[in-house]
Parts: sequence; C-alpha cells; structure tokens
Amino acid sequence: MTHAAHAEAEARSGPQIELTYCVVNTSQREFLVRGLDAIARERESLPFASEVLVLDNGSRDGSAEAARGHRAVDETIALPVRRGKGLNDSELLKRARGRYALLLNEDSELVSGATRVLWRALEERPRAACAGARLLRPDGSRQASAWRFPTPLTALAGALFMHRLLTVQSRGRRTREVDWCQSAALLVRREAAAQVDYLDPDFFVYSDEVDFARRLRDAGWRSVYVPAAVAVHHEQLSSDAVPERRIVELARNRDLYMRKHHSAAAARAVRWLTAWSYAVRALAALAVPGRPARRYWLHVTATLRPGRGEGLREAAAEYNSSSY
Repeated sequence: MTHAAHAEAEARSGPQIELTYCVVNTSQREFLVRGLDAIARERESLPFASEVLVLDNGSRDGSAEAARGHRAVDETIALPVRRGKGLNDSELLKRARGRYALLLNEDSELVSGATRVLWRALEERPRAACAGARLLRPDGSRQASAWRFPTPLTALAGALFMHRLLTVQSRGRRTREVDWCQSAALLVRREAAAQVDYLDPDFFVYSDEVDFARRLRDAGWRSVYVPAAVAVHHEQLSSDAVPERRIVELARNRDLYMRKHHSAAAARAVRWLTAWSYAVRALAALAVPGRPARRYWLHVTATLRPGRGEGLREAAAEYNSSSY
C-alpha cells in the first residue's frame, strides 16, 4: 500500500486508538457518572486517541442508560445478568482496541493527569505489563493499593501485625516495581494480558488481579506502582455494616490463589495465620465499644472454612434468578 493509500485508509477508519478506558459498573449509577465525567476531562488533554467502554453488570438502576447517554462513552455493553469481575474485565480487555487498557471500577474517579502519567510509566518500561495508580479515599487519606504476593511469610507478617510495614508496597513518591496493584485504577498492556489469557474467571471477585499479576510475573512481565497518578476510590463495596457474603468470597478466593500457586500445606498455613490475626482483632474489639467484633469473627470462620458458606457468586445467582 502506498503512503497516500495508507493515509486515506487511516482517515476513513479514524485515528489509531492508543488507550481504552474499561469501566465495569454494578448498580452504582451515581458513582459511574462521576467517574465518566472525570474520564471525559482526562480525554481532552491526551496527546493520543482513546475510547471508553462501559460494561454494565446486570444493573437495574438505570446505569446502562446513563452510560449510553454520556458524552465520554463510545460503547456500552449491558449484561442481562450479573457476572464475576475477572470475567467482565477480561471481556473488556478483549474488546478494547487500544494498545493499553485502563481498568477502572465504577467508583474510581481519576484525578487530572492520571491517565497520561500511567501511560508514560508503561511506555518507559517495555517489560512492565501493569501500572497501578495511588488510591485516595474521599477524605483525601491514602488507601493501600500495592502489595507483595500472598505467601505464608506475608500471612505471618499479618499475624504479627507487621502487614503494613512488610507487605504493603504502595509507599514513596517514585514509581517503583511491586508484586501487584489493585485493579480499581490499573493500566494494562494488552499484549501482555493476551499472552497470559487475561484474568481467570474462576476468581469471581477478590484475588483476580493478584492471580493476573502473578501469571504475568511468571511470564516475565512486571508491575509498577505509580504514585504520581492518582484516583479517588470511593470503595462502596466496603461500606456494608456486616458484609458476610463479601467476607466469604474474600476468604474462598484467597484460598483459591494459594492452592493454585502454592502447595496445599502453604494454603493451610495461610488459613491458620490469617484466622489468628482476625481472632486477635475480634477479642480486642470486645473490649472497645463500637468495634466490629462480629465482623472480625466472621473473617475467622470464613478463613478456616473457605469451602463453606455463600459468597458473592451465590448472591449474583440469586439476583439473576429474581429477574425472571
């Protein structure tokens, strides 16, 4: 093809997409719109072409309609039923046309310039597959967003209440290599994601990005934490008073990760060490009015018996069946 013909073809098809924003929403219309407003502002300052995909996870609050009508959105995928996060993120990564895909929760609100800083971090590091933003709570306090991979040693650090010192890696002001970053605001190199076959759908929610980063590391890729890129994470999933099903789902997927990447003995060690740390918290909470002793004890029982109880997978199945 001649240069002129190539230019004509490009003009017909539009500019090459460099980055795709990938947003999964589950019944959080208000936060979705705020997040999309932030994306619209981000796109105006980018030196390259981008697109926005929204996958609505079976919501019944008008979220899909709000996404379709938003000026920032190029495509809305409205699922008739609720599915797991790993599966939904994978679908968006496969549909995306950009070299990079910025995975976002519906309750993640990008701060000005975050996209460009994350993009530059991966551009400057050819072997980095993921770049995670610094996450802030709505009150401006920092939320941990990068950690070491789970092992019996990290569980021991938690049992000794040294987790923040020895396991949390989202600290400092410089971009640094880490084991894994939270996917609330995570830029992914799509070439790398395809190489490891995207996220594992067996992880309904929780530990999905940990497993993804671990498989990327095993394939020779790296993850980086980029503190200059900031997103406000409203973290609606943590607002439940006693989130029994979330606790069950967290425990079962932590155990799934350990059994997938470590030995059965290592998985048992992590169960007991993690349960111990929650048991101590439960006992301490009994002496302090207003502390969630019951919630800590639910973590103990779910951690020791991850195969029992009903989690978010079962909650989604009930939700889906109620629509028929």
